[in-house]
Amino acid sequence: MVIAGLVLISAAALLHVWIFVLESLAWTSPRARRTFGLSREEALATQQMAFNQGFYNLFLAVAAAAGVVVLSTGGPVGVGAALALTGAGSMAGAALVLAASDRSKLRAALAQGTAPLLGVVALAVGLATR
Repeated sequence: MVIAGLVLISAAALLHVWIFVLESLAWTSPRARRTFGLSREEALATQQMAFNQGFYNLFLAVAAAAGVVVLSTGGPVGVGAALALTGAGSMAGAALVLAASDRSKLRAALAQGTAPLLGVVALAVGLATR
């Protein structure tokens, strides 16, 4: 279960790095506008907010990935678990907030929240049964 949790958390971290790229580096591009359903005018008006939000996603990914690296390389289990579970748990929590705040964003919330939630559950179960 630990390995499954680490794989799922790694996938979630990679997805959140991609979200960072879209939000912070490519917000006004056709790809990002299509992904988020924005007109050029809406993207320009929200670019500063998206830039900041993208970094939140990057920082969650970094924390989760650091935990995966620590656990995968035989580092202190408590440190690795804290990082991985905090990063992935925050991703899952943010997806829950997104779904609760706007039902039209349910698909996006499921896309960004499923892997981290399953990763948290698998890692916690795996560590608890070691």
